[in-house]
Amino acid sequence: MKKFLGKNAFISGSSRGIGLACAKALAEQGANVFLVATNEVLLKEAMSEIQQRSAVQVDFHSVDLRTLEGCQQASYAFLERFGQADILVNSAGATKGGIFPEQSDEEMIDGFALKFHGAVRLCRQLWPSLKQSNGTVINIVGGAARSPSRDFMVGGSVNAALANFSKALAAQGLVDDVNVNWILPGMTETERMERLLEGKAKMQNKSKEEVRADSIRNEGIRRLGLPEDIAELVVFLCSPEARHIQGAGIPVDGGAGKGYY
Repeated sequence: MKKFLGKNAFISGSSRGIGLACAKALAEQGANVFLVATNEVLLKEAMSEIQQRSAVQVDFHSVDLRTLEGCQQASYAFLERFGQADILVNSAGATKGGIFPEQSDEEMIDGFALKFHGAVRLCRQLWPSLKQSNGTVINIVGGAARSPSRDFMVGGSVNAALANFSKALAAQGLVDDVNVNWILPGMTETERMERLLEGKAKMQNKSKEEVRADSIRNEGIRRLGLPEDIAELVVFLCSPEARHIQGAGIPVDGGAGKGYY
């Protein structure tokens, strides 16, 4: 029995990586999925792939979620297409690594614009519908919210802000009967991770493969994460069985996080 038959899911950042993996996993469980990202070509490819795998309704909207107008357009398009929001997964975000004194003001502003403000605005836009459906919000945050790093200050700051917002939103969710949780992925095999590894390799004058091996060894983990690791948790958190899990930030990092919270 599929968990989400007749349910409608909005997934930002879903043209690739973790967002796409979440869209695939939700569709496999019967959810109609609405894909949102900036790259229309990748969105069309993602839609086609999901349609071949799952007998659900799939649509997409290509827009820049850095702006209020973009978030409004995507939300309106989703509600016009599917009528009701049952699941919102905020996975958009591409914060840049780098050494702080060398990073521009624009990199910090851009990091907050997409990952933080984009998620906040989509939650606001879709909240009335989620309230009506007693729906679910999952924010894909990141382990840097809890583990600051000198070479990832932009990402860490944005993640910490989004985690704090998610916790507060969960309190509102108790009032409105909307489930809200967030996930803290560790190092995960995505195109973005490849770019981060390349950046670190350049800073450290090493090969990308050396940096990858160093990262696994330094984190004390068996392997880097996969987008599907996060997607499986998203499916569970959106299911009725997880309804009593509220306001929780859950790491998916292979044990890299050393804190107990």
